[in-house]
Amino acid sequence: MYTKQISKSRTINTTMVKEFNTQTVVSVGLEIFWQALAKDFIVIVPKVLPQHVKDVQVLEGDGGLGTVLNFNFCSDASTGSYQKERISELDWSSYEIGLEVIEGGHLNRGFSFYKTSFLLAAKGPDQTEVNVKISYEAENEDVKSAEPTLFYIRSLENYLLHDS
Repeated sequence: MYTKQISKSRTINTTMVKEFNTQTVVSVGLEIFWQALAKDFIVIVPKVLPQHVKDVQVLEGDGGLGTVLNFNFCSDASTGSYQKERISELDWSSYEIGLEVIEGGHLNRGFSFYKTSFLLAAKGPDQTEVNVKISYEAENEDVKSAEPTLFYIRSLENYLLHDS
């Protein structure tokens, strides 16, 4: 697995939204990784990150665009006890999903906007390139690393290769 990271800023509607981009390759085929990342993650996330996430609940929607999810964290989570996210991007044909934090979690840590987007591409029959974009707005915070997101991707890869 390799990782490439890029950080940049841009102004949207007179608001400074910063971006942090990274890329990695996993040893799991595109369709299998997409299924786990975008379709089955409500069930898979607590299995992949049992030390961090107790459960994921659907509060609104059917798992598609606009769906609101509640991630309940374990007691030692640094972002608080929960985080609500909305699926704000979803494109089945281009394998793209974006999750925007709407309450708790990162918003309790000084961010006024925080969204993680994933774009997948096949690198071969058993490899998938995962492009991650973290878009955020904060006065005193900068995303200098996507390590928690990359940790999730590596944990998901390991789960799909060995435990599923």
